[in-house]
Amino acid sequence: QQPCRNFSKEETPQLVSITDHLDELHKIPLADVRNFCIIAHVDHGKSSLASRLLEYTGNLGHDRQATAHQLGEKTTSEYNQDESSAITTNNSTSTETGIKSSSKHKEIKEEITLLDTLKVERERGITVKASAASMLYKHPSATNEQGWILLNMVDTPGHADFGVEVSKSLSSIEGAVLLFDSVQGVQAQTLSVYDKAKALGKQILPALTKIDIPSARPLEVALAVSDLFAFDPDTIMKTSARNRIGVKELLDSVCDNIPPPSPLSDDDGATLRAKVIDSWFEPRRGVVCLVRLLSGTLSENDRISIVEPSIDGKGPKVGKDNYSVQEIGLVMPERIRTGTLQVGCMGYVVAGLRDPREARPGSIISLQKTMQTLISNQMELPSSDALTHQSVLYASVHPMEGDGFDEMHAAVNRLALNDTGLEIHQTAGSSNNGGGPFLGPGLRVGFQGLLHVEVFRQRLLDEFDLEAIVTPPKVPYRIQYLESKNYKRPPGAPMEEVIEDLADWPAQGHRFKVLEPMVDVRILAPMEYAGNIMELTKRKRGTRMQTKPIDEHIWLFTAAMPWADVVTDFHDDLKSTTAGYASFDVSEADPPQQESDLVKVELLLNSEIVDPLAFVCHRDVAQSQARVVCQKLQEVLPRQQFVTVIQAKADGKIIASSRIRAYRKDVLTKGGKTVGGGDITRKRKLLEKQKKGKKRQQAT
Repeated sequence: QQPCRNFSKEETPQLVSITDHLDELHKIPLADVRNFCIIAHVDHGKSSLASRLLEYTGNLGHDRQATAHQLGEKTTSEYNQDESSAITTNNSTSTETGIKSSSKHKEIKEEITLLDTLKVERERGITVKASAASMLYKHPSATNEQGWILLNMVDTPGHADFGVEVSKSLSSIEGAVLLFDSVQGVQAQTLSVYDKAKALGKQILPALTKIDIPSARPLEVALAVSDLFAFDPDTIMKTSARNRIGVKELLDSVCDNIPPPSPLSDDDGATLRAKVIDSWFEPRRGVVCLVRLLSGTLSENDRISIVEPSIDGKGPKVGKDNYSVQEIGLVMPERIRTGTLQVGCMGYVVAGLRDPREARPGSIISLQKTMQTLISNQMELPSSDALTHQSVLYASVHPMEGDGFDEMHAAVNRLALNDTGLEIHQTAGSSNNGGGPFLGPGLRVGFQGLLHVEVFRQRLLDEFDLEAIVTPPKVPYRIQYLESKNYKRPPGAPMEEVIEDLADWPAQGHRFKVLEPMVDVRILAPMEYAGNIMELTKRKRGTRMQTKPIDEHIWLFTAAMPWADVVTDFHDDLKSTTAGYASFDVSEADPPQQESDLVKVELLLNSEIVDPLAFVCHRDVAQSQARVVCQKLQEVLPRQQFVTVIQAKADGKIIASSRIRAYRKDVLTKGGKTVGGGDITRKRKLLEKQKKGKKRQQAT
């Protein structure tokens, strides 16, 4: 095989790359800008396809761009030669093509996860953070003389726990490419992201991925998609990141069908308004902001101020400080310094910010000298209502070392800057009463799901080298107090409140009702697992179950379930009972809460209550779950020089108990001989003496 040929710019004049025309971007009008994102279920090929788009438009170099054009045209034409029998003939064709291309172009390093920049993303193979990149593409629909279209692309996560990232991305673009896996078909998160894009009024372009693998079902999936989402089957594009099939067609469709961004109604061409899409913290540079310019021009050395748009009818809030722009440029996806950004561009800004709260996503950046005019004239400031969210579960986070609270608090605050799904509350400051004598001070953090909790712990370790103890997550409950003769509510105290921290749970003896959050669960799975899914749903207290066939293989199951039962182990149980084929997503039920017979179970270690370990469950399963927790603690807690008694208490009664035996010296043997010979009284005396010493140690 011949090695890959290196193409020069002079030999490929028809190819356009943004890296060659950074100083000419000001010639592109707003009408020739397309802002779009890629949305799909987890592991449906979003990041892989996004990397192929970067390759095709020249962001990764001229050699890879020329190769991508050659291979893309070849494999696409081969696939289209016999599309009706693509499932059979394309398997061998694409396999041969893939082998040839991989050997012929072995000198080119394949990178299909360029937009996954975090360590946890590369280790787990998932997208956690939305990433952006700007591209230049030559297209007949362009109105400028060069015929260029400026494409601003955002790659989004697919897992339900990072839906805030998807909403944040959708609020900053005009259209979305919705991907469907040709093997798995429609999945649960496909429905979820489609609903979000539709609710925001975004233009949606359907596309099939992975059409060239042996088990692909492109025709069946396309028919199911058209039936479920009312798409025209002829408009569903067919793509494959592996063999670069359909990349050009996808770019052409984005240019033709996604509308350009609308100019602000009061744009005078001079007033700068740049919307913060995302931001992250770097130890040496401080806060780095990803912005989209809505009007005006931003250059290095400009003095800027940050204003938060009006929310819930309140006026805009202008920040106290102003900053000097130190560095500015485009993201492709590496940062390229340009010194200036024009309207329509999406790029990064480094301005020396140190406080994470100064650059929240949705904020507006403007020049300091025009800020007064901007506010006094009530010029348009796009709202950030789409970015509001509410945590669905809460957990206590404690440092591994007793004196590491302040360091952990600072790290969590920095992490929350570019993880808008986190909600942080300080529970104990730097005192010692937050988690009791065993866990010490900590933070109460709100999350979007269990995977979000795991990624949070991993990012703390990867980015800040901090190990943290995260207690089991809990969901918020609504408490309605009832009239009681024995326990009167304090004057002015509300008769209804939301409990996010179980330390605020009403004490025993109060009369109250508990309303737990409910969610509508949508499960997509093969029809042969229908019985297992129904049994699992019933065990998790699911109600209002309905079924609907999607195609001849996949069924849609819907039910209303308590959020507490979904968030604990429902995902693992569902994967186990369906051999890993099922997927699910959740949305708020109607009504969002339901009265249930719930009880708080407290965990005690040597008669000392440990609040972060408490949990709430249905009264019927309180004893069985308490036994499981006690047994688990018995396995994980370290053995001490004294006995550790683990107890679970509900309604003032001990319902489960276990103990960890103490380390014990053999006091009956001394120098290899038995003390006291056959005298039992001597042995009892030594054992009683040891027992009293253990009690003193335990009391201390």
